[in-house]
Amino acid sequence: MSVVAPIMIGVLYVCLMSLIREPHRRRFNAIMVAGAGAAYLSGGGFGPWEFAFTAVMTYCAYRGLESWTFVGIGWLLHTGWDLLHHLHGNPIIPFADLSSLGCAICDPVIAVWCFAGGPSVTGLLRARLGRSRVGRPATPPP
Repeated sequence: MSVVAPIMIGVLYVCLMSLIREPHRRRFNAIMVAGAGAAYLSGGGFGPWEFAFTAVMTYCAYRGLESWTFVGIGWLLHTGWDLLHHLHGNPIIPFADLSSLGCAICDPVIAVWCFAGGPSVTGLLRARLGRSRVGRPATPPP
């Protein structure tokens, strides 16, 4: 369950973000990357390196305003930062020992979606369902 739940959270994130129309979806995700970059600032345990990481993530977020690739890079960088915090024993949620590991499992799911261009999952499902109905005769009313 410690692997499945973070993957499901990543999928849920992607589905919820799919409800936001472009170009707002990409920009909103860039803001989320900036927030993720600052998640450990209040005591992540790596001192000044926490600020350096936040600066790198801020750059990714800024470039991510116009590029899904940079949003994806930001999520992968955060994955690495999560792993370091997990190994260091300083989780993102202080009372949940495996929270950084869970975040490190969740973030790549989001990154893969970003590298695919952040497509609307709901739009893809609607298009697929629409195509599956094309060519079928309408069911007559009873």
